[in-house]
Amino acid sequence: MIDLHYWTTPNGHKITIFLEETGLPYRLKPVNIGKGEQFDAAFLAVAPNNRIPAIVDHAPPDGGGPLALMESGAILLYLAGKTGRFYPGDLRGRCEVAQWLFWQMAGLGPMAGQAHHFLHYAPQPVDYAIDRYVRECGRLYGVLNKRLADREYVAGDYSIADMACYPWVLPERQRQDMAHFPHLARWKEAIAARPAVQRAYALAKEVNPQPKPPTSDEERRILFGQDERTVR
Repeated sequence: MIDLHYWTTPNGHKITIFLEETGLPYRLKPVNIGKGEQFDAAFLAVAPNNRIPAIVDHAPPDGGGPLALMESGAILLYLAGKTGRFYPGDLRGRCEVAQWLFWQMAGLGPMAGQAHHFLHYAPQPVDYAIDRYVRECGRLYGVLNKRLADREYVAGDYSIADMACYPWVLPERQRQDMAHFPHLARWKEAIAARPAVQRAYALAKEVNPQPKPPTSDEERRILFGQDERTVR
C-alpha cells in the first residue's frame, strides 16, 4: 500500500495519473496547502521541503521498511521502477524519457508556475513579469509541439514523461493559443481521453470540489510568504 500525500495541483495530478494507470493500491492523504497543512510535523517527516506530492511506500521492492519520497519527478521514477511500467527497459529509451522528465521539472513546471502566479495570484499586475513568463511558456509549448510533430508521445511510447508534462499544459491559464501548437493539441486531447487520466481528475474534484485562488491575506501569507524562517 502507498500513502499519497496530495493536493489538487499539477504536480499532485502527475502521481494520481500514474497510480490510476497502473492500479497500484494507494491511500489518498489530502494536504490542504491553502490552510497550511503542508507545515504539519507529520507531513514534514515525509517531505521536509513542505511541498506536495510525497509518498510513503509500505511495501518497497527491497523488502525493507516504509520508504518515504518527495519530489514528483523522483516519485515517478521510483514508481516506474517498482512496477516496470511507463519507463523503457533499454538504456536509450530510459535516456529519452529521463531527459523529458527533467525538462518538465526544470523548465515547463517552474516557468508555468511563475506565469500562473503573475497572471492569477499577484495582488497587482506586473507587466514585465507577465510578459516574461507568458513568452517563456510559449517557447516551451513550441519545444513540445516540435517534439510531438513526428511521434505520438513525448518519448515515443506513453511514459512518465507524458504524465509529468500533461498537467502543466494549461493554455487557458497561461495565455497560450493552441491553434499555434497543433501537435501539442493533438497530444493533450489524446491524454485527456485516457480513462486513468479521467479518473485522476475526477478524484481531484472529490478532494477539492471548488478550487479557487487565495483571496485572504492569511492564504497569501501561507502560500507566498515563506522564507528561511519557514523551515526553522
